[in-house]
Amino acid sequence: MKKTYKIEVDCANCANLMEQAAKKTEGVVSAVVNFMTLKMDVEFAEGADENKVMKSVLKACKKVESDCEIEL
Repeated sequence: MKKTYKIEVDCANCANLMEQAAKKTEGVVSAVVNFMTLKMDVEFAEGADENKVMKSVLKACKKVESDCEIEL
């Protein structure tokens, strides 16, 4: 399953680091962060609990930029 989320990120470099962090999160097959549109596309592993995975993604992204937000 693939979903798009609105995000708040301050710079393109942080967006790139957040994308890398999301890709390393268990349950994520792929992730793409677009700084220009402030959106994150996430493809979930089959059978993954998307809410639980996205909470982990948000936690990983907050390590990159503490004030980032993802509309879940």
